[in-house]
Amino acid sequence: MNYRIAIVHDYLNQMGGAERVVGVIHKLFPEAPIYTTIVDREKLLPELRNADIRSTWMQRIPNILRDFKLYFWLYPFAVRSMDFENYDIIISSSSAYAKGIRKPDQAVHLCYCHSPMRFAWNFDGYIENVKVSRFRKIAAKWLTFPLRLWDKANSKQVDRLIANSSVVKERIRKYYGLESSVIYPPVEVERFSISEEAPGDYFLIVSRLVSYKKIDIAIEACSRLGRKLLIVGDGDDRKRLEAMAGPTVQFLGRRSDEEVTRYMQGCRALLFPGLEDFGITPLEANACGRPVIAFQAGGALDTIKPGLNGLFFKQQNAGDLIEALQTFEQQQWNPQLIREHAETFNERYFIERLLSSLQSAIDPMGSSIKHYGVGAGIHFGG
Repeated sequence: MNYRIAIVHDYLNQMGGAERVVGVIHKLFPEAPIYTTIVDREKLLPELRNADIRSTWMQRIPNILRDFKLYFWLYPFAVRSMDFENYDIIISSSSAYAKGIRKPDQAVHLCYCHSPMRFAWNFDGYIENVKVSRFRKIAAKWLTFPLRLWDKANSKQVDRLIANSSVVKERIRKYYGLESSVIYPPVEVERFSISEEAPGDYFLIVSRLVSYKKIDIAIEACSRLGRKLLIVGDGDDRKRLEAMAGPTVQFLGRRSDEEVTRYMQGCRALLFPGLEDFGITPLEANACGRPVIAFQAGGALDTIKPGLNGLFFKQQNAGDLIEALQTFEQQQWNPQLIREHAETFNERYFIERLLSSLQSAIDPMGSSIKHYGVGAGIHFGG
């Protein structure tokens, strides 16, 4: 049977791990249109630039790409306005709204959940350091209560719910009262390699510069120790972070994938001080043979094996990170073993698990379906 497939993502206005997942799904189903609330085509990943991307009426809101966080109460209406009547399979990639689409009765909806929406369930952390009046913050917080009800209700309409990590699986159980399977996000291990040159003298951060990433912890720790820290990325929190940085901290802004790879290959270690739902960047650094120093929580618990490919610091503060940095400098690291660990999270593993889950959702009896795309996929109708 030929299936008509659509892909849905919350918004395509940044380049992160969730967007890389969409890129792999698009590679798997290249003819499937990608529906999203808003899109910033200048920030699309290379693998999505030629995709059939369809945004909603929110795209016409003045300054929406700059102020997208302030319109969080409109996104549910935007995703509900998307029309999927002509599709048999809907694959949503969601950390917010995409799983709230109106699903036709005949369709199967598989949702790859990066996290229950942060601004509904953790509003204070989401809005921290966003420049907006106190009145608007209070008003926005009140709107999160109906948003939670909407989020919980639409989760029950999904046919197959997949978590991207163990911690997200627990959040889904806590907030939605639902069970989910875990499929780790894909890592483009083949894009990275171990450098033949010895590592440089710097620690590295590769991240969007937003408050919940807790980059200030790494800046304070490296400034106090006098360790060189290079920060790749940009975001709303950059000015605050630059103001607190010591002379050993350097901000490099956005860089190409090739440049980021070179920085990863040459770093002493990647620092990962935030609490992430999963975190692909640490595994990319591991694919370059470099270890990671991470906060002991969230997705890092699934990816960091202390002593093998990195180590943890327990409390999310500069003091604990300083201790971890000092411990790190006393240990030896094997680049080849670090890379071998990263290879267990490769793209092929993700594709196989996703297709298996999709097939069981379409045909619980387990009969074979034909595939299309990268090695395996599902046939489209005309």
